[in-house]
Amino acid sequence: MPESVDAPGAGPLLALTDVANRVIAHEWGNHDYDRTPQEVLGALRDQAYVRKPRFLVTDDDGTPLGYLAMLLPLQENTHTAYVEIGVLPEHRGQGIGSALHDHALDVARAAGRRSLTGSTDHRQEPPAGDGTLVPSTGTGRVAADDPAVRFVASRGWQLEQVARRSVLPVPVDPDVLAAHRAQAQAFAGDEYRIVHWGSAAPDEWVDEYATLNTRMSTDVPLGGLDFEEDVWDATRIRTTEAQFVDRGIELVVAAAEHVPTHTLAAYTVLMLPPENEEFVHQEDTLVLKEHRGRRLGMLVKAANLQRLAEVRPGARRVATWNAEENSYMLRINIDLGFAPSGGSGEWQLRLDA
Repeated sequence: MPESVDAPGAGPLLALTDVANRVIAHEWGNHDYDRTPQEVLGALRDQAYVRKPRFLVTDDDGTPLGYLAMLLPLQENTHTAYVEIGVLPEHRGQGIGSALHDHALDVARAAGRRSLTGSTDHRQEPPAGDGTLVPSTGTGRVAADDPAVRFVASRGWQLEQVARRSVLPVPVDPDVLAAHRAQAQAFAGDEYRIVHWGSAAPDEWVDEYATLNTRMSTDVPLGGLDFEEDVWDATRIRTTEAQFVDRGIELVVAAAEHVPTHTLAAYTVLMLPPENEEFVHQEDTLVLKEHRGRRLGMLVKAANLQRLAEVRPGARRVATWNAEENSYMLRINIDLGFAPSGGSGEWQLRLDA
């Protein structure tokens, strides 16, 4: 990797960023998911817990045509690998995607992985009926004739889950947010209170934050995806926070403290990308199983949206993803004003089958 985005050897990094942005913008019809070269470089520099090989396909003149991105966990889930393949629309149908797919299998097998996961995106969920595929969860659908769906299905991948993408116009009416928060707080009671932080968790909460991140890997719906618990500790939290700083990403975090035990019962994270004031990623939201039924999900999300209006007044939309079977979190999102806006199929390929 280059030392910086301006270094003499940064050409492949710049090309990778450009081709990935163009592929993803084509899929979604907007540039909300564009990444900067510095953001990509910062993510690739941190490989303490996940190996992140990247491959670029170019023509003879060096013009990028497609890419392969992989994630190979190094701590837990070392039996898995995540695969993302993209080919520019004007160069599809020439075998580039197939070659990248074959290469991904070679890399995964060489790393001792027995299963691969990957996603296919869709701007709208198709209506129920013929011509759709339903995952093993029984909720959500993808179009069987979608080119990406045909690509993975023809190569033996199994649809294990469908995730809904939802978008919220912001800022939300302050009175509406205040009412949501007040009602949730009244239901939760005095045993719970909101704590906030930004891109660095306070030392007081870093161990609890690590516990929440660990439980995020097991307490959310996974469908038929073959994932094991992903263990976090304070060192991993600090390493990841440093990565976000390197990437130019700011975090906005709200958590619910269980006051009697001085532990954290729930949290939610908003991620503010660099060079795009209008768009915000809604990342993890989790209520620990032992604290559910107290409206803590609504409490932390409403509180964090209030905080977002203060720290990023130029934000205009927030996008989030939830498993279609996660009815409780989807209901919270709908109550807050999120509307369905496409989604993704979550696929798995068993190399040991």
